[in-house]
Amino acid sequence: MGGDRAPAAVVAGAVQAATRPGLSVALVGPTAVLRDEFARLRLAIPSTISLVEAPEAIAMDEAPLAALRRKPRASVKVAADLVASGCANALFTAGHTGAGFLAAHSALGVLPAVARPALAVTLPTRTGAAVLLDAGANLECRAEHLVQFGLMGSAYARVALDIAEPRVGLLSIGEEAGKGTDLIREAHDLLAAQPITFVGNLDARQLFSGDVEVIVCDGFTGNIALKVGESLAELIERMLSDELGLPEIARAGLGEGFERFRRRIDYAERGAAPLLGLAGLALVGHGRSSAQAVESGILMAARLAEGRMVERLAEALAGTRS
Repeated sequence: MGGDRAPAAVVAGAVQAATRPGLSVALVGPTAVLRDEFARLRLAIPSTISLVEAPEAIAMDEAPLAALRRKPRASVKVAADLVASGCANALFTAGHTGAGFLAAHSALGVLPAVARPALAVTLPTRTGAAVLLDAGANLECRAEHLVQFGLMGSAYARVALDIAEPRVGLLSIGEEAGKGTDLIREAHDLLAAQPITFVGNLDARQLFSGDVEVIVCDGFTGNIALKVGESLAELIERMLSDELGLPEIARAGLGEGFERFRRRIDYAERGAAPLLGLAGLALVGHGRSSAQAVESGILMAARLAEGRMVERLAEALAGTRS
């Protein structure tokens, strides 16, 4: 029931995802509303989709902790409980990020070595993609939290991006090791001692360069960087369209290239952001998720479940050096 385009986009995306062999989806919400949505979309409910009753939902403008207390049968809470009980392998939500985080944290708990779960967002880069974490789950961090983000991001990049030895960078105000706050300098030294490919500090200008596959930062910095990147990508796409115009692009032979560019910067192509460090899989989609984005998020959840993401994170964190 979460997201700007819910429930229509969620239902349509789930139907698309559930056509993949071996994958089934439980749609959680008021079942009468969900059945009406299937009827409105003129879709039959396939055998690979089940409807799970949850009479309440968390609105985007609600304080998440208070809302979850008032609404114990909220859809995101019921969905998280399905994962905790083993009835589902992963949770996907495009709704309230804070509510999704709290519901998943409460139901699933955290891995033994984790102090703070982190939201890991995949960014497009010049050479492919990079994982940025934390993207907003932790506004204030200690150095040891950033170390855990680096370890978890490295393990996640191996599964999600299929990179054998991901390069890890620490976002700072310059590449030199002495640059940044006391927090960044302490985290730099600790990350350098970890069993990962740590390349040092990363200047903000390198965010989309492809110089690293994992970008480590606190949630406050990461969320701002993410939103600036999204708005810039939208601005560039709009300016290209306005200046060139689709007919002119086509005549110049740029139509296919422009479409490839649009896909590279489109969040709908990149699935969802997992909350790394939980003792179960929970993924958060963009609030504006379309049916395509919902499908991508569900497929990403399935891929991470098949790749034993939680187990691999636990193994990576067991090698932390203090």
